[in-house]
Amino acid sequence: MYSSVLKRGLDIVGAVVLLVVCAPAAAAVAAAVVTVLGFPVFHREQRAGRGGRPITIVKFRSMTDDRDADGALLPDEARLGRFGKLLRRTSLDELPQLAAVITGDLSLVGPRPLPMRYLPRYSPRQATRLLVRPGLTGWAQVHGRNQVDWPGRLELDAQYVEMSSRWYAPLVDGWIVVLTVAQVIRQALTGKGVAAEGHASMPEFFP
Repeated sequence: MYSSVLKRGLDIVGAVVLLVVCAPAAAAVAAAVVTVLGFPVFHREQRAGRGGRPITIVKFRSMTDDRDADGALLPDEARLGRFGKLLRRTSLDELPQLAAVITGDLSLVGPRPLPMRYLPRYSPRQATRLLVRPGLTGWAQVHGRNQVDWPGRLELDAQYVEMSSRWYAPLVDGWIVVLTVAQVIRQALTGKGVAAEGHASMPEFFP
């Protein structure tokens, strides 16, 4: 009952409230992106949603479009400046994804959506992360986010899927929300969890 009906209602209400509350911050970030990086304001990327269905993830743009002499984009580390690092450190770049919660592509809580190219690389257990709607935050995010290596991160996602079918699933989601607030504050102050060591975010996943 919770996973199939109640959670969806809570997602919609929560996302609407957060969109209203965060609207001034979102407008300020959009203006800052235009000032520092120029247009476009948003970065769009295709990710795997529930069941492996393609969904579009929208974030505020945090990197430049700098290219090498051959016209190829420079590595992420070279295109992520101080402004972009600040956006990621405060998670303000994630605000547009609240709209995807309302449309149903995302949930407030669930495994983070990953690139479509990862689908054939999952083990059967890792692939269980696709059984639930992906989320803005999740069990892996509150256990270290990008500082957790891929095997550990995907195992945490599988654990969440198992817990989502138990009677205490609402308590787990509520606890994740509380921990996420603490994580965002800690992350903003220390920068820990934003990226794996030596990377702008996470290295490519290979089994």
